[in-house]
Amino acid sequence: MSVGAAVRRVRAYGGQFLLLAVLTLVVTLLISGVPRLVNRLAEQGLRAQLNSELAARRDLSYTTALEPATSQRTAMGNAAERFDALAAEMPPPVRSAVTERWYSVETAATRVVGPDLAARNLLVDLGLRAMPDIQGASTLVEGAWPSETYVPDRPIEVALDVDVARKLNLRAGSQLRIGNTDDKGNLHDAAPVVVAGLFRPVDRANGIWDGLPQLLRIIEPPGDGMPFTMFGVVAQSVFNKRAVAGWPIQSKWRYRLGVDRIDAQKLDELIDGLQVMQRNQPTGLTLTQGVDVPLRAFAAQIDAVRTLLAVIAAGVLATLAGLIVLAASLATRRRRSEFALLRARGGGATAGARRSLAESVLVVPVAAVLGWWLGTLFPGAPDPTTPYLIAVTVLVTLALPLATLAVPAGGAGRRDLIRVRPSARRLTVEVSLLLLAGLAAVLLRRRGLTLGEVDPLLVSVPVLLAVAAAVLALRAYPWPLLLVSRLAARTRGSVAFLGTARAGRAAVAAPLVVVVLAIGTAAFCAVVAAGVDASRERAAAQIVPADAVIRGERFAPDTIDELGRLPGVRAVTRVLYEDDERLASDEVGTDAFIGQTDVLLIDGSGLDRVARDSQVDLSVPTALRTAAPGPGPLPAIVSPSVAADLAKAGLDDSAFISVQGQRYEFRVAGTQDGFPMLAANASRFVILPWQALPTRTTIPVPTSLLIAGDSLDAEALRVAGDEGQERYQRDGAVTGRERMIGVTVDTRADVRRGLGEGGANGVLAFGFVAGAAGGTVLGLLAIAFTVLAGARARGQVLSRLRTLGLSRRQWRGLLLVELTPLVAVSVLTGALVGAVLPLLLNPVLGLSAFTSGVPVRVAFEPSLVAAVLALGAVALGFAVAVEALNNRRLRLGEVLRLGEES
Repeated sequence: MSVGAAVRRVRAYGGQFLLLAVLTLVVTLLISGVPRLVNRLAEQGLRAQLNSELAARRDLSYTTALEPATSQRTAMGNAAERFDALAAEMPPPVRSAVTERWYSVETAATRVVGPDLAARNLLVDLGLRAMPDIQGASTLVEGAWPSETYVPDRPIEVALDVDVARKLNLRAGSQLRIGNTDDKGNLHDAAPVVVAGLFRPVDRANGIWDGLPQLLRIIEPPGDGMPFTMFGVVAQSVFNKRAVAGWPIQSKWRYRLGVDRIDAQKLDELIDGLQVMQRNQPTGLTLTQGVDVPLRAFAAQIDAVRTLLAVIAAGVLATLAGLIVLAASLATRRRRSEFALLRARGGGATAGARRSLAESVLVVPVAAVLGWWLGTLFPGAPDPTTPYLIAVTVLVTLALPLATLAVPAGGAGRRDLIRVRPSARRLTVEVSLLLLAGLAAVLLRRRGLTLGEVDPLLVSVPVLLAVAAAVLALRAYPWPLLLVSRLAARTRGSVAFLGTARAGRAAVAAPLVVVVLAIGTAAFCAVVAAGVDASRERAAAQIVPADAVIRGERFAPDTIDELGRLPGVRAVTRVLYEDDERLASDEVGTDAFIGQTDVLLIDGSGLDRVARDSQVDLSVPTALRTAAPGPGPLPAIVSPSVAADLAKAGLDDSAFISVQGQRYEFRVAGTQDGFPMLAANASRFVILPWQALPTRTTIPVPTSLLIAGDSLDAEALRVAGDEGQERYQRDGAVTGRERMIGVTVDTRADVRRGLGEGGANGVLAFGFVAGAAGGTVLGLLAIAFTVLAGARARGQVLSRLRTLGLSRRQWRGLLLVELTPLVAVSVLTGALVGAVLPLLLNPVLGLSAFTSGVPVRVAFEPSLVAAVLALGAVALGFAVAVEALNNRRLRLGEVLRLGEES
């Protein structure tokens, strides 16, 4: 069998081989390129998430205890030695991610006095810090840097940030004294200090300034009568001498992970390395790091989305595999007479298959290589997909020879008849397929999916269920058409009868399966995407059950009235939250020996009003909404675990809990798994109705305020919240306490936007869009194959009917009646599969990583019905258009020639 003959046959059947080549190219392109694109999106998401946080959060900080040094070497020399040693001891994934590092040694801040400070009556504590490379990161503005030459009895020379110095009335040359104070504030063992120079940082964003306490900022007094705190830079040699003199010192080493050095594909290795460091801290050192929190959150999202993408990819690739089988079968059917003639001339049973193999080898590997090459042009790091590409190329190359072997040796029989009773072989295959799909579904629910890993059997469950549904639809398909055909036979006209009769006898087994696979994949993506979007709305309402929330420490009672006067504010309600409170069994506070519990105090009616005004779907329990002051315990909503503990202790009718120092009696009026304003994973809480609290001298003070309104100004809300806290402190309620931290303002719209942006959301959106669009396009292509599979037979029938007087309009009607049941059954079955699959797979996909821990719920979407109807109309129009184009190409008058096959 010469290569030239194979080339000529490929040219003769160019359209069929072009279709096979295009399908091969698409498959290899997806296998080669999509993983790169996913990796690229994952890298971008990780960069965006890390860059959105403070750079200091990527620091790994080692610190020693504040204690006297034993020698000069332990002050700076030992710090320099350990600086490199600590980096060398890091696990390789962590060490390779470090891009910047700094170390310093400092003293505790102690009282400093001087005439310049006294001129403004300033109470100040000063800490001394020695750190290399500071001169390269700053510019001297005034004076000189502290001298490295140690001279006995010379004052300690210190350099200060220029802004810090001016705020405290200091300048180059200011004379100070530093020492310890007694209970009366008198200075003892004072040492002279002189401000040698003032500096300004070249770049305030440089990580060298992120060490705590900061050099560039004054630490405000935490309360009345307490000192300001600042830190200054001293020479290393001077610091060594002071350390030897017995001053307690503390060494600090910081290593910053670079955003560009953190590989999303090796995130698990980095997290494991951080865990090893946390577990194996060097003796005498404390490791502080917080970078593992965002990394773990991102890793959870990536694991979930990779599992979801594997499920979607299984559906898309199975659809493409079905299309390749259809293309090979269609090509073989068109050449059936050629293979029959080859056998008649003495060819062996495999002669046709060998001929097809030679032709496939000329086309498929070239298309596969081209698809692989195009995939390499996609941005992103590659995955090890070479074995899959080789396997796909081999299987597609064998598709046409295997289809040729399946051709009956004696020619074709009638393909327009369907047996009422299927053969034993077909029945066995179908029953086995149904049992396999059911078994796989049971295994999926029992074992689940290991997020981030691909279990071939369990990921193929959607494919098996779609195929099983298609088999059932195919088995039930002819019966309603048979009934309709009998009814149509009693009516006038032949179009309805002939159309339904032909539709009922159509052999659509393989095409129907492929269409169901494609439409099921698209519907699955659409339903899950809608479920994630709705769950994000619920998550945003869980975090902010209003239009905005102001969170702080404690607000003055009149803050609610002040907020009500702001533009756009319609309603305000108060909330009090305290964590880790102990339950008591009586009013005197006898411990009930029940685990610590969070307590939430809400105004039930106020929360209900704010939620309604904010259009939040929130059902406030009746016990909280209607509670009123009166004798007896307060009605409370508790979590199931707290309810179980109270029932076990016999306290469900009467228990006590402390709220801001006041003890309140409550009874269990209901249970809920969660509640707004609480974390999604909160499992122990008690919720009390604020409006029903008994009247007491000390009243509770809100810690958060919920606001309903239009076009709210977040900055105005923040200012009003800060002023409310200041009024509460100024009124004397917290005299002598630390200054309150500024409030935070969150709007529900911002929270909702944040849930849908950043992290691995880009990969998730890509999966949904690609799956829905790809499934739809492939479904239409499968419908085209379905139409083309019976095109010749329909062409013969239509040509005969046209010779008998069938008009063009009747011909179109007949075509529409024949194709409508096929399209409707395939699209509806696929949509049903896509709507049911999320109910099975949702519990094991881990998509709550994208909804702030709120479980993702998938439910019936009314819009899916409209989408299915629209898709069915498009598919039907597409099928009719394909049939019309094919008939025009075939020239229906020529298909009646002697020897033309169906």
